[in-house]
Amino acid sequence: MTRFAYRLTALLLMLCATYVAYTQQTPPPQLAIEQVKDNLYMVVGGGGNVGCYVTNEGVVLVDDKYEQDYDQILGRVKSVTQQPIRYILSTHYHADHSGGNTRFASVAEIISTRNAREGIVKKIQSNAPANMVPARVTFTEETSVFLGGHEVRARHFGRGHTNGDAVVYFPDLKVIHTGDLFTSATPLIDYPVGGSLVEWPKTIDKIFASGWDFDTVIPGHGPVSKPADLRAYRDRAETMAARVSTLIRQGKSQDEVGKFMADEYKWTPTSLNMQWSLPGMMKELK
Repeated sequence: MTRFAYRLTALLLMLCATYVAYTQQTPPPQLAIEQVKDNLYMVVGGGGNVGCYVTNEGVVLVDDKYEQDYDQILGRVKSVTQQPIRYILSTHYHADHSGGNTRFASVAEIISTRNAREGIVKKIQSNAPANMVPARVTFTEETSVFLGGHEVRARHFGRGHTNGDAVVYFPDLKVIHTGDLFTSATPLIDYPVGGSLVEWPKTIDKIFASGWDFDTVIPGHGPVSKPADLRAYRDRAETMAARVSTLIRQGKSQDEVGKFMADEYKWTPTSLNMQWSLPGMMKELK
């Protein structure tokens, strides 16, 4: 075989390997849409839960998952309405909740807290895609969107999961979307951006003290829940903080506390809990 033939064969093999790798890439998880209440839906699967509020003047989304979920989100929304998506209220800056901004920014107005925007601009999330797009409209304490005669309200109650968490309220329906201030997992505290386990229960307390009348809670991840579930999560966060604080004050090392978290809370060695939360707790809870 000539040198040219060898090179041609090698090139063909490389192209075949590239094609096989491309065709065997794991496709994005399939998304589904669930009705929460009249005109309010939740898109689930993959990243964070997406709230979808349908009015006769357009749709308001809460969060938009990853960039790869754009087409599926559009498809799920179109399965319940032909109204266009007008606004997206972001609960926080993490890519599983705001990654879709890269595609949605050209078709809808994205609104977040100022701190959430800065989290994207400053690229604080270590494992986020490089092309994240921040909101163009921000608020520091509270804002509202009025569409089709209905109000959707967003408010920053304080630190917890991050330093810029927003809770979204649908007054007409008595529903809130908490983002990752409430999930089906143990609290993940993004200390690199200013999250706080100590402040987390206090922030949830402020939701209940706000005067908002709600009977249904959409979490950042997990099934639709009730206010009692949110209270129980708040108590678990407080208990976790107290247990870890006790260990630290007993002189336990970070490795020892990490083993405790792995045993008691099932934190895995490579998880963001171990990367973000554990070092931060060692400082905050001492």
